[in-house]
Amino acid sequence: YPKPVVALIDGVTMGGGVGISVHGPFRIATERTVFAMPETGIGLFPDVGGTYFLPRCPGETGMYLALTGARLDVTDARYAGIATHVVPHAQHASLLDALCNSADPLEKVLAGHAVLAQDKPRLEGLRPAIDSHFAGSSLEAIFASLAAGKTLFEEQALKTLQTKSPTSLKVAFRQVREGAKLGFEDCMRLEFRLTNRFMRGSDFYEGVRAVIIDKDNTPRWNPPAIGEVDTADVDRYFAPLEGGDLELG
Repeated sequence: YPKPVVALIDGVTMGGGVGISVHGPFRIATERTVFAMPETGIGLFPDVGGTYFLPRCPGETGMYLALTGARLDVTDARYAGIATHVVPHAQHASLLDALCNSADPLEKVLAGHAVLAQDKPRLEGLRPAIDSHFAGSSLEAIFASLAAGKTLFEEQALKTLQTKSPTSLKVAFRQVREGAKLGFEDCMRLEFRLTNRFMRGSDFYEGVRAVIIDKDNTPRWNPPAIGEVDTADVDRYFAPLEGGDLELG
């Protein structure tokens, strides 16, 4: 796109909010930023370009974020590459004025308003554990690795995964692994396939019911366990669409 895009990631930025911000060249976070891709918790998959940007996060953090839906604060978002700059919310009026009226190059304007992180990213401290557990060759391997651990992180991560849609977890695992090898347009074609297949299933509707409509937070996933998700069923999510794939350009 010929015009520079500057996204102000100020507040809760999840799902679609990520999709319209994370792919631009300038992503400005604030102390109010809360980032997450929580789709596996509603029976979907980390879409809006998650296939592309999640595998390109440091180490296995993208897989961790895709499967668990973990939330990141501003420091973690900067560390993970979600944000390119950090500008306090109170400076936004000044930043907007400079972006609109300054003759300086865009990069210089942003650098002049950006601040350095005061705290060490929590995600950085978790990297050894994340990279160890979430590098597994299968979703089952990740579950087994976490189950064998004894730390609070391992216990909480496993407990979180056990609440997610088993089908969504299986699809998201493969999605992130495949996305690491694909260009952006091919990632979009893949997500179009996945979206069509999820719309034909039941977990997305059940997840929305449980989390957003009824808010009972007790989704009845079908199937209810990762061991019951058939490999052939997962393959069908990734197969070319009968009516043709998404055409771009």
